[in-house]
Amino acid sequence: MSTKEKTTTSATERFNELFSEMECCNAEEQKHKIEELNELMDEMDRNKQKLVFTKEMFNTIDKMIEKKNFSLENAILFLKNVGYCCAMKRIYDHAFCESLLNERFKKMIIEEEEKKEGKNESLLVDLCECFSLLNFYFISDELISICVPCLLKAVSKKEESEETQKEVEIALLVLSEMGCSKVKQELYLKEITEIIKHQQKHRNLTKLAYQSAWQFIIDRLLFNYIIDHAVMNEIHFVKEATRELEELTKCVNWKKKEEEMSKEEAKEELTLMRWVETLKIYFRYCSLQNEEYVCLFCRIVQVYRAAKDNHIEISDKCIYSLRNATQNRFMKVEDLLKGGAVDAVLEEMQRRTVDGKIAFESLQFFSNVSYRLKEEERYEMEEAKRKATKMKMLEKLEEEGFEDIVISIHDIFNNRNRQIYTQLIVIVLHLILKA
Repeated sequence: MSTKEKTTTSATERFNELFSEMECCNAEEQKHKIEELNELMDEMDRNKQKLVFTKEMFNTIDKMIEKKNFSLENAILFLKNVGYCCAMKRIYDHAFCESLLNERFKKMIIEEEEKKEGKNESLLVDLCECFSLLNFYFISDELISICVPCLLKAVSKKEESEETQKEVEIALLVLSEMGCSKVKQELYLKEITEIIKHQQKHRNLTKLAYQSAWQFIIDRLLFNYIIDHAVMNEIHFVKEATRELEELTKCVNWKKKEEEMSKEEAKEELTLMRWVETLKIYFRYCSLQNEEYVCLFCRIVQVYRAAKDNHIEISDKCIYSLRNATQNRFMKVEDLLKGGAVDAVLEEMQRRTVDGKIAFESLQFFSNVSYRLKEEERYEMEEAKRKATKMKMLEKLEEEGFEDIVISIHDIFNNRNRQIYTQLIVIVLHLILKA
């Protein structure tokens, strides 16, 4: 058995051993066990956590609550950190959704919300946080209508104490993990814009909390194009995203690999990656032009170049985001050129480590640009400007030896994908180089 396997076995066995001991402990002893379990969770990587966050674990917690062997207070204390770890390590599976505990929490949230008198607001927030963090998008409209207003009320606290801001960070993280679940505009738009405006004025939220607020609202673009105007003109998403990317790029230690980072460094890296993922959504669904896109593309390219050696997941997501930008007719090809997006994708295509998926995305980037140039030929009022952009693109591709690049990555694709790959090459060469 390798050292790595021994470490994995030791960590998971120790977790399971500690967890099994809790049923025989009193409430105070359980709190100490939970502290130990939380420390273990923080040390575990994603694969180790997936081994212990199982349906069986959640069912055991449900039985312990039923038998009163596990106080609800302690269960929430434990589950909130499990949910936080799942969000931070991007663990998305159905373990909690399929458990008995899921049904218990659903019932408790609804019953607490329906109370006419004596409603425990703090308990309701805790239940909503645990339930939403662990549910992997599977939240009914009824639960959304309860959880979203409840969590937004929790994050509206203006106190700047460390404890309060930690609570706010968790609540915003929970909201951001709701993904693309449908949420009625009247449940969130006014409140979330006020939270963002307050942060822009006072800068009292953590970096992760602020990113989470934006992620929640940008995810709603899929269902509600009206909020485009608020995002662009009222709370200035492009400007804020550009600034946050620049600041976080300076904070991350790019020489360290993820497993070498401290907890705080890993948090900064994850926050940056979440921003890039949010931009991928934004570029796909936004429907307004903005003169600040050039600066935003510059920052994404800056992140790509900083990340490409030791943080491949981030650099890959930068390429995906830029690819999405080429699909949106509100993003100008000229702005992509000025922002260095074309250079970054060409750089990626020339890297020896480029894999089939990224090579395909890179080709798709240029295929989309080809179509966009054709679109501008049909719709662009300033013909001279369109022709100048096309000439700049041609010069860039010829300068970098684009034809040689696409030929050199031919062997990356397997037989099944080679036909699609060849079609993309034909499209790109014909519409850009031969048009």
